[in-house]
Amino acid sequence: MAKKTKPRRQFVDTTNETIPQYHIRMRPGDVGRYVLLPGDPGRVPLIASFLDDAQQIAENREHRTYTGMLDDVPVSVTSTGIGGPSTAIAVEELAKIGADTFIRVGTSGMIQDSVLPGHLIVVSAAVRDEGTALHYMPMAFPAVADLDVVACLRKACETTGATYHTGISHSKDSFYGEVEPDRMPLAGMLKERWQAWVQGGVLCSEMEAAALFVIARTIGKRAGGLMVAGGTHDGLEPLCRTAVEGVRLLIQLDQSTET
Repeated sequence: MAKKTKPRRQFVDTTNETIPQYHIRMRPGDVGRYVLLPGDPGRVPLIASFLDDAQQIAENREHRTYTGMLDDVPVSVTSTGIGGPSTAIAVEELAKIGADTFIRVGTSGMIQDSVLPGHLIVVSAAVRDEGTALHYMPMAFPAVADLDVVACLRKACETTGATYHTGISHSKDSFYGEVEPDRMPLAGMLKERWQAWVQGGVLCSEMEAAALFVIARTIGKRAGGLMVAGGTHDGLEPLCRTAVEGVRLLIQLDQSTET
């Protein structure tokens, strides 16, 4: 009787530069080193409108990318979709083709009373209440943003005149576990943990920052986050304008230290 053989496991070839990255469908040269990361593909053109000569480069699944110029430097905008797993895929593949600086640009829920709808939050660190980053680092490893990115985003808020806060975000995996905790089997635990975030001074809640920060540290890249509280449509334009200004300041900082 012939011996049965196991099916051969298939792998994605991520080393061949002539083959587009499997999920984002791009090659080296398609993106700049600076990448803004909204979750919603529909927000990519809005953010890209603050760049010069921005054009759509690729679109596949939740990942849509525009690349344009900012002060004669290529800058890209790539949507990640919702949550840590798809964010991890985008960041991993963008890094393989030349990106090294990532800024999460999105909406968030409010945790502190001092954070009002339309306020911006420069995220300096994140509560790791999600699972993706556990595939990179144990829970004891902190999810911390790059200090230069944080400093430039703070300065960008001051430049654009935005009302802003700087501090910690809560990154979770379940949207409805946050907004409808009473119907969950773990309602008591969810509400108890939420009170812990409140007492600890956590400013806002979203679904990507912790994974982004941990992954960026693991692969030797920079990351930060800029959120608008409440997710109001009126807050998107100031959010996008300020995020792009933050990249402009990072470009200036990098050019001053690299020459």
